[in-house]
Amino acid sequence: MIGIIDYNMGNLASVYNACKLIDAKATIVKNPEDLKNFNRVILPGVGAYKDAMEHLIQTGMNEAVYEFAKSGKPMIGICLGMQLLFESSQEFGHTDGLGLIDGQVVKFDKSKMHEDFKIPHMGWNTIRNKEHALFEGLKDPYLYFVHSYHAVTSEKNIIGTTTYGYDFTSAVNKDNIYGLQPHPEKSHDNGLKILKNFINLK
Repeated sequence: MIGIIDYNMGNLASVYNACKLIDAKATIVKNPEDLKNFNRVILPGVGAYKDAMEHLIQTGMNEAVYEFAKSGKPMIGICLGMQLLFESSQEFGHTDGLGLIDGQVVKFDKSKMHEDFKIPHMGWNTIRNKEHALFEGLKDPYLYFVHSYHAVTSEKNIIGTTTYGYDFTSAVNKDNIYGLQPHPEKSHDNGLKILKNFINLK
């Protein structure tokens, strides 16, 4: 069973429907106490980092996420959900994150980009993926992105990179914690394949 964390930050329905498309049993989880009952967890999200962290803390879901992370069972953050896995974000000042993966979330650096590149990074782009179970059966998949910030982390955590003006981290893994900057639920067959691979992780 897959738990999809509801913390008031959007794209729940599309993630839930994507799970249905691949015949995965998924439940939207609002009660932090229920999180431990699942063998996979998805932390989705569209919106502001600060608001997301405040909601996680106010509901106690942050503590439930920490406990789930300790269990060794796989958890994946998608888009904003991935960014929340890191230690902090520069969005609207400084906000502490969940700290499950070392690193910081920063805004795209326009000084490194040609003026033709617009922020947010929106649309289809390629992840150059390392050989990894999350990308089994895929090589440099084309996926859908919508974001203005990206993670900066240790090379050891990076399993995929994307180029938009410059190279940035678009997929990560540390132990049982995974993160994906693009939206697999909006990325047709390639995205559904990644979700299937996540479900099949050992």
